[in-house]
Amino acid sequence: MYKTPQTPIRTVAVVGGTHGNEFSGVYLEKRYRAQPELIQRSSFASRTLFANPMAHQANKRYLDSDLNRQFKTVDLANASLTNYEQSRAKVINAELGPKGQAKTDFIIDLHNTTSNMGACLILTQPGRIYNLLAGYIKLKMPAAVISRDEDHFAAEDHALLCTVGTFGVIVEVGPQSQSVLRQDVLEQMDEMTQHILDFIEHYNLGTLPQLPEKVEALRYLHSIKLPVNAQGERLGMVHRQVQDRDYQAILPGQPLFAMFDGSEQTYQGTEVVYPTFINEAAYYDNNLAMSLNDKVWIEISRDE
Repeated sequence: MYKTPQTPIRTVAVVGGTHGNEFSGVYLEKRYRAQPELIQRSSFASRTLFANPMAHQANKRYLDSDLNRQFKTVDLANASLTNYEQSRAKVINAELGPKGQAKTDFIIDLHNTTSNMGACLILTQPGRIYNLLAGYIKLKMPAAVISRDEDHFAAEDHALLCTVGTFGVIVEVGPQSQSVLRQDVLEQMDEMTQHILDFIEHYNLGTLPQLPEKVEALRYLHSIKLPVNAQGERLGMVHRQVQDRDYQAILPGQPLFAMFDGSEQTYQGTEVVYPTFINEAAYYDNNLAMSLNDKVWIEISRDE
């Protein structure tokens, strides 16, 4: 059996609508708010938060700036950052945080992607609870992908909303177009969220099932951009051999981009990498084509 933690999780927040046009989280938050028993367990109290209602009302990802990039500790303390999302971040930090001394023990932030990523659990920090959670999710949802993102950064340097809590994760599910709903995607998001809540209950009570000794995961390396000219005009698009093939290996010399002049641009790296967020619509304003990742192993220990 896994030991009962010395400091159990007592407060959980499920957040939807951090991006206003990612509808699965918006509608799940609404469901959970109307039926709070769906997210309650015996050992902790849960609540929901609709993070960016104004962006949702406008049917946009954000109004002024990406809300999920406003939560660095230094930015939350900067009184000169006053646009809508910057101000909204400070309100959320006061309500769920404050960051570093949070009243919320665990935040689950719900997101959609237009990329073909299925159900992905994104871990933003290292630590035993995250390792155990990764093992539990893979046990319950074998097809789910675990991402360690940039977990080598300290929480105060992360700009993500979920880092306001003592612990926090992102549930990322796709493909789903912006401003639409898909039943399969919403159900996968709900399933992963329920498993996370069940995990927290088992973690608190010391009743976790036998977990695998290690779990394969992705770790973010860097992002690459679409090819552009000196004027910033796009010269090509994601190659069909890469499109919709999130998590599938990209080899040195493999075509990455189909150029509008009929030529191809290839991957110039020397190591095998694994793409995520391929052709994500939300990243086109920055000409980002995809994120590249390495494969790593998460070791899962029984010990405290």
